[in-house]
Amino acid sequence: MSSQFTGPLAAAFAPRLTPSRPDALARLLLDPDRALPVPSSSARTVWDLDRGTADATTLRAVLTRAEKDLDRPWPLPLASTAARLHRDGDRATHEALVFERQERLSRAVVAAAATHTDRWTDEVADGLWQLCEQSSWCWPAHDDTRAVQGWVLPAVDRPFLDLGAGEVAGQLAWADQVLGDVLDARYPGVRARVRHEVRTRVLIPFLDRRDWHWLGLDGDAHNWNPWIHGNVLVAALRLLDDPDDAALRAHVVDLVVEGIDRYVAVLPVDGAIDEGYSYWWNGACRAVEALDLLAHATGGSLDALAPGGAAGLRATLAFPHRMHLGGDWYLNVADGPARPPAEQPWHALHRAARRAGDDEARDHAASYRVPGAPVADERSGLGRLLRAVTDPAWCAAPRATAPLPRDVWLGSTQVLLAREHPGTPRGLALAAKGGHNGENHNHNDVGSFVVASDGVPVLVDAGRPTYTAQTFGPDRYTLWMMQSSWHNVPEVAGTAQGTGAQHAARDVAARTDPDVAGLALDLAGAYPVPGLTSWRREVRLEREPARVVVHDAWDLAGATTDERSAPTSVRLLVAGEVRPGTGGALVLPLDGATPVRLTWPVDVAVQVHVQELDDPMLSDVWGQRLTRLDLDASGRDELTVVVEQDGTG
Repeated sequence: MSSQFTGPLAAAFAPRLTPSRPDALARLLLDPDRALPVPSSSARTVWDLDRGTADATTLRAVLTRAEKDLDRPWPLPLASTAARLHRDGDRATHEALVFERQERLSRAVVAAAATHTDRWTDEVADGLWQLCEQSSWCWPAHDDTRAVQGWVLPAVDRPFLDLGAGEVAGQLAWADQVLGDVLDARYPGVRARVRHEVRTRVLIPFLDRRDWHWLGLDGDAHNWNPWIHGNVLVAALRLLDDPDDAALRAHVVDLVVEGIDRYVAVLPVDGAIDEGYSYWWNGACRAVEALDLLAHATGGSLDALAPGGAAGLRATLAFPHRMHLGGDWYLNVADGPARPPAEQPWHALHRAARRAGDDEARDHAASYRVPGAPVADERSGLGRLLRAVTDPAWCAAPRATAPLPRDVWLGSTQVLLAREHPGTPRGLALAAKGGHNGENHNHNDVGSFVVASDGVPVLVDAGRPTYTAQTFGPDRYTLWMMQSSWHNVPEVAGTAQGTGAQHAARDVAARTDPDVAGLALDLAGAYPVPGLTSWRREVRLEREPARVVVHDAWDLAGATTDERSAPTSVRLLVAGEVRPGTGGALVLPLDGATPVRLTWPVDVAVQVHVQELDDPMLSDVWGQRLTRLDLDASGRDELTVVVEQDGTG
């Protein structure tokens, strides 16, 4: 092993990786032709469109979309689209072209595997060649060439290993796995070019530079870590197939195991992800998928999900269903949307849950399996599509019912979710968080809460906008949806919450009793207001009769004259039609959910602010607007808001 880092994987794998990890891996690893768990297209009993075991519905759906590609030119990322990041902050236009090109190649690979015809082999070769000719696989927003050399375009002699580069390397390896024989027959030399480019742009930088921020050497292992390591693993297992590269292959796999171990080591034992549900799929799920490949590539010898494996990894399989509000709605924190795309790689969760024996996680995944419908598509990547379509247990899985547990408390991130009735979204649900304002993909939201009616958020977290250069730059918190002012938290003496881990909740206590569930905490530490001694917030779901109560009590006794004169308010961000009235408001939620009535003291003045939404990342979730209610708390020292369903609305 290249360092002395020892995490949960090292501990779990130790008996099989002695005395030397690289030497042991070299003995354990299957040969490159068998190391990936998807058969070559020459296995017609799997891939034949009419008689194979691969899911025919999915194959035909992909083939139909691929047929439409043949009448169109390939997407062409340009210098001008790459440079826009540095000119007007637009990263989405260039990335869309990159993604469209790779999705087209994925469709072509599946079409070629299903039909075994030259027509589709030609399409695949065109796509492979274009990727090999593409100057950089790194997404412009991640490249460091501007910082190092002042250029607006990538330096081809300094490949930057980011998510985009890893994705291309993984895609090329999966394509080679499925179509290697037919490419050799029709395009001899193209596989050698693929190997050269992957080695030059990904494997050598991975080995030569051990200062990549995503390695997590400083203990900050975020979702980039397993995402990139997983793709490096696929590339090494498949493309380092020269017998002279056997030792190198084992060395790369060793570094991948060490790298993912750093990520698994920071997974809390409750499996929580501070980046939220949406990022679970490109963080913890990527780790699970990579370790699933490792288990296959070692003949089952190294299985992190087996009994006695990594506790946090096994626990995180429950995270998606623990954050589920109902239908396609999830509790979103940080940069996740409240209604993410329903098309996720559910097969990966289903497969991992089967191995780990987590029946609720398996059922949650299967709740999205519609018999007779395609099992996946190319938008999640070629590897994920290939795994889904060749997983007979997933393809045959009957549709299940989502677990929807009554109470969830994740102490590591201080997130609580409670619903009125277990097993159904009917009624009220409450989610609340403590935490701090230095989390991954952070929003300033200490003490914020979400209330859902019949599984549909009513008091909401707006989520994230379309990513631009500003999103992760020094001006991040000038974006309204990142600020505490647009979360369900107070504005104290005219002051919003501060940014950074030092701005955190205090004295956090969760309650998950049968009759009442809630969260109590002190928010004072989140505000740079010297005169604020305490801000005690209790948010609770009372189940009989059902209502959500938000009680705030604060002490500004030490406030300066300026602090006392500045307005203090309790803010509520609402989705749906809002009908304000004296001492409350009626809200007609989205999706036809049961209306809710908000009530507060009749002497509290309210200001209504409408935020029009013109960003599709927000409007596709919430419609054209969100409404913020500012309850004037100036001159008071406590305030209570009650939320109840109101079927008369």
